[in-house]
Amino acid sequence: MGIALITIKIMPNSVEADLTEIKTEAKKVLEENSARNIRFEEHPIAFGLKAVMTLFEINEEDELEPIENQLAEIENVQSVSVTDMRRAFE
Repeated sequence: MGIALITIKIMPNSVEADLTEIKTEAKKVLEENSARNIRFEEHPIAFGLKAVMTLFEINEEDELEPIENQLAEIENVQSVSVTDMRRAFE
């Protein structure tokens, strides 16, 4: 069983969206789905809008679609997309 390193881009629906709240809810979703080593980065997009880049590890066998769907249901989230997925070597 291998480990996958995942990066998911979470786009808020406006510049007024509380990114701290989005990160808090995203962390809960990820922990419920056995994600490990969860990190968040804010990347500027345009006109004050920032994307939340979510980086974490999961087992390769775990499905990403349920995680994406749960993240998309967070309040003030416009879209969720996997931007990077790679196998970790130990």
